[in-house]
Amino acid sequence: MPTPAPPLPAPDLEAILARTEPLWAEVADARILVTGGSGFFGTWLVESFAWIRRRLGLRTELHLTLRDPEAWRARFPHLAEAPGLVAMQGSLTDFRPPAGTFHGLIHAAVGTEPPIDHVRRSLEGALRLLDFAEGSGARRLLFTSSGAVYGPGARRGGPIPEDEERAAPTPEPGTAYGQAKRMVEHLFSAWAREHQAQAVLARGFAFVGPHLKLDANFAIGNFIRDALRGRPLVIQGDGTPRRSYLYAADLAAWLWSLYARAPGGVFHVGSDADLSILDLARTVEGTLAPGAGIQVARAPLPGALPDWYVPSIHNARTRLGLEPWTPLADAVRKTAAWHAASGARPS
Repeated sequence: MPTPAPPLPAPDLEAILARTEPLWAEVADARILVTGGSGFFGTWLVESFAWIRRRLGLRTELHLTLRDPEAWRARFPHLAEAPGLVAMQGSLTDFRPPAGTFHGLIHAAVGTEPPIDHVRRSLEGALRLLDFAEGSGARRLLFTSSGAVYGPGARRGGPIPEDEERAAPTPEPGTAYGQAKRMVEHLFSAWAREHQAQAVLARGFAFVGPHLKLDANFAIGNFIRDALRGRPLVIQGDGTPRRSYLYAADLAAWLWSLYARAPGGVFHVGSDADLSILDLARTVEGTLAPGAGIQVARAPLPGALPDWYVPSIHNARTRLGLEPWTPLADAVRKTAAWHAASGARPS
């Protein structure tokens, strides 16, 4: 069985409550279906919900689709008996839809299958969720999409606007993740128009926080891993790509706000405070392991434009008043402290 994870930091959960408290009156007695409840996004949504439900005395229920509910309970024993959390066995494509009326759904499931399988599962799962929405009366749909929908052509010269029209090239198998996200966006939006519903498309960018995997293909996680090991931080490229990072507690507050308050349409989810990968490494080193050193695999090509994966957050900021509240150094410090407390420090 999985190693139990420590609870999320109480100050983070209180911050999420403080930033979302007024909106919970709208869903005080609601039932909401959540897919991907054991993933990075889902874990923050579920645990923040359990905290807020207890603190505010809500009667809201989250119904979670989980491939292995027992493994989830073993991983999160502090949530296993939390009131208002209903664990349902089943994948995105084969879960048994719960009976009764639902306020809405949050589709946060992700997949790692080969391209064709991934696209097939994404579309089958989306259609299954829309069938559920039609039968349950759900009229609020939040889909956690991705900036990957834009493809590499949009990643030059600055933050990506929310009305960017460029898309990932269809002939490239490596763009299957972004293609699938875009297709699900289309299905959700078309269904919402036909059923007088709201489909909020939350295109996520880059994040940092407890539960971020340190050994996956995320530069910031790899740098935190290296710092916890007391080793030099290794940059695999030339250090010029520009990125930005939203702390996971801010992410959770954004997602709850988007679910409850956003009109339908595209909202970027992320930070617009960009920095180079080299400066990111310097931030992590200075915060966690001063003097550890930074190794850069290769020098930049003269005249080459850096790759940007940074969102404009105009819609979230102007329509909902959302901001990247947590400074990057604080986010790095909190993430490292949680991983150290979990006993998951890489060896």
